[in-house]
Amino acid sequence: MQLIKPKQKDAVLLNNILSFESNNAFKVWWLGQSGFLLKWQRKYVLFDPYLSNSLTIKYQHTDKPHVRMSELVIDPACLNFIDIVTSSHNHTDHLDADTLQPILKANPAIKFIIPEANRSFVANRVGCDESFPVGLNDGTSVKLAGFTITGVPAAHNQIERNEKGECKCMGLVVQFENYAVYHSGDTLWFDGLDELLKPYQVDVAFLPINGNRPERKVAGNLNPEEAALLGKSIGAGLVVPHHYHLFAFNTGDPKAFEEQCLKHEVNNKVLEIGEGVIIANKPN
Repeated sequence: MQLIKPKQKDAVLLNNILSFESNNAFKVWWLGQSGFLLKWQRKYVLFDPYLSNSLTIKYQHTDKPHVRMSELVIDPACLNFIDIVTSSHNHTDHLDADTLQPILKANPAIKFIIPEANRSFVANRVGCDESFPVGLNDGTSVKLAGFTITGVPAAHNQIERNEKGECKCMGLVVQFENYAVYHSGDTLWFDGLDELLKPYQVDVAFLPINGNRPERKVAGNLNPEEAALLGKSIGAGLVVPHHYHLFAFNTGDPKAFEEQCLKHEVNNKVLEIGEGVIIANKPN
């Protein structure tokens, strides 16, 4: 299989990230799978990065090979300017030691946002002190580097909670200035999700489109139509799809997503890996 080439990668991507400057807009780059980098006024939030081949190596001699579809976009060690990095849940494409360890090393002051329920697991996988991550539960918020970050439940495939009632899988709403973005993590559309999100008046919703197919033997996500309809239901200004074009056995069709957005009149942007989109200022 010929690997999908990023729109821009390595030094070209890095220069594009660092050169963006605006006082009245922010920019988001897709780094592959569910990884997005948000820049606002020289502050950076990195959502769920997976920038290694760890899963391909791990599963290469099994009945569930993780065959890559796309090239790696950047060495995580190059991302030495990150203020906040997140992990929505414990699956390796959202919590990858080979990605996170170089990022944490390159950014000594970084804040690492995780579901509180996963604290011990995260610390063990990443090799950090248990007190280091910033834990959230659904409905709780933290203010860091000018961003207010709030936990939202995610159903992957169910809403899982530990014995304390804390969510193991979460999405995040990130608010800054008069903006709000929603990163879903991995989730299905559970009853009440749209009602939880509507009050935030989300400008950009990052939603998965790979669907829920039991024959894959992995937890599922929204399909293209569900992602379009959820974006419409919450009134998102823009819906950006994710969780596709990484592994051949567990991908989605961005063209099908675009068709559903056209059908349901949903503003959307399908990004190429390494491509960015600028969100211009809106009135207060």
